[in-house]
This record gives sequence, C-alpha cells and structure tokens, in this order.
Amino acid sequence: TTTIESAMPPRCSTRTKPAAMPVNPDLLMDRRVEDEPCSYSERDSIQYALAIGVGSDPSKPPELAYVYEGGPMRTVPTMANRFLDCGFLKDSGWNFENLVHVGERLELYRPLPPRADMLANRSVTGFFNLGKDVGALVSVDTELRLAKDNTVLANVGRSYLARGDGSEGARAAVLPKPHPLPQRIADLSCDFQARNQALAFRLVDSMNPVHVELQSARRAGFERPVLQGRFTYGIACHAILKTICDYDFTLIAGMEVRFTAPVYPGDLIRTEMWQDGNAVSFRCLVPTRNAVVADHGKCVLAA
Repeated sequence: TTTIESAMPPRCSTRTKPAAMPVNPDLLMDRRVEDEPCSYSERDSIQYALAIGVGSDPSKPPELAYVYEGGPMRTVPTMANRFLDCGFLKDSGWNFENLVHVGERLELYRPLPPRADMLANRSVTGFFNLGKDVGALVSVDTELRLAKDNTVLANVGRSYLARGDGSEGARAAVLPKPHPLPQRIADLSCDFQARNQALAFRLVDSMNPVHVELQSARRAGFERPVLQGRFTYGIACHAILKTICDYDFTLIAGMEVRFTAPVYPGDLIRTEMWQDGNAVSFRCLVPTRNAVVADHGKCVLAA
C-alpha cells in the first residue's frame, strides 16, 4: 500500500499550508462533461514536438517528420495529455490554485493523427481522503474520440493533491500502488538540457506565470520559476522515442508517471530506462542536485 507521505511530493513542503476548503467528495465525483469539442492542427503537433526538444537535428529524417509538414507527419504520443482540461472542476468548493499536480497517465488506442477534431468526455474517477494535515488525492480522466466517426483515440488521466481538503480524523487511504522500478542498474539513459523550454512549452500547455515569473514562483513556494510537470513527462516520452523506438511513434501505447520534485530552467534531465519485453520502466532525475523529479514511470510498447 502506498503511504500517505509518498502521495505528497517534496515540493509541497516549501509552500504555505492553505486553509481547509469545504469540498464535497460526492458532488465532486458526480462531475462530468460529455462531448466537449476540442481540436488541434499540424502546427500544434509541430509546436509540441519542438517544445520537448524534437527536431534539434533536422538532418535526421525520423525527427524531421515530427516538425515538418512536407511529408507523412509523426505525432508525439504524450501530446494527447494536452487535452485533459480540468477547468470543469474549478467551482467544486476548493481553491484550484492550491492543487499540486502529482501524476499523469496515457492509454493510447491508436496513434495520434497530425491533426484532429475530437470530442471529450471528462470525469472525476477517484477521491482519496488523506487526512486534514495532508489533503485529498483527486484523479481526473478524459476520453478523447474522433468527432467524424466517434472512434476512441485515447484516455488520459491526471492526479492532483488537493492540499487542505482532507477531513479531520480520516484514516489512511489505500491508494493505487505505484509502478515498481527494477532493482538493477538502468539499461539505458538519455540526457536533455532544459534551457528556454518553460517559455516554449507554455505555448502548448499551461500559461501559468509560475513557469516564467520570479515573483509568482516564490509566492507558490519555489525559489525560482519551474518547468511544467507535463514538460518532464514529454521529455521522458522523447527519451523513449529516441533511445528505444527509433522515433517510431506507433510503438508507444501508454505511459504513466508520478512527479516528485521540481525541474528548473538550466537543469540537465536524465531519463533512466529499464526494458522488460513490451514494458519500459523509467524515471527522470537531475544529477547535479541528486533529485528524482519523476518516478515510478511505465511506458507500454505496442505488441
């Protein structure tokens, strides 16, 4: 069983503890949005790929296919997580700004096309009361379908720690177990130097000023602006595409990870990978700070 402490990432400890909010778990679990239109274009696919470092060497045809529309295009699988919009929960009785993003998940049923018009079904799939001193763990899912024929493309999930929203006297919740990493030296690793990616990635993801503005970052409890968790998730996907899949995007059928520490501009992110059949376990770390920033990762390769 996952402990309460393991559900609360270290980055929370530097923040001011928020006041408790009157969240109604039953009301939250009833929240759904169905058939919400959303779409993306080839330009969006290219911007996402560039933001996570694909295309650094345009002379390589496998990379060029992700960032150039002149031939058959390829699409980074984790771009699907861009469309998990949790805005429908903002009036659920909590302070949405106090949520901490702690996990991301993807089930991909067919490769993402370079452009698509989609319909989204959104719902809350889990509420784990961790007690007044920790909060509650909330899981949100979105099913993405092609609007033209209702074909299911993907199911994407996200987990948040709602600090201050746990109940008094709550018992330790039985949480979903994290994916265990192999107890051996990593089979492979891939390094990526994060420079201005916070600026590039906000154009395809979160425009939150905490990623670019010093004052906003410090108010949130960080020493300086931080990179988006979903950027680290994308970097891990890029590392697997490059190192194991030879940039064949059709080989990735699913990914999941837990975020455990912040990444700062200038950090070198090392993705360590263990391959066992069609399962790739992974984690991301920043060697200079000896910090594991994403842990318990699992990527499922297509059979």
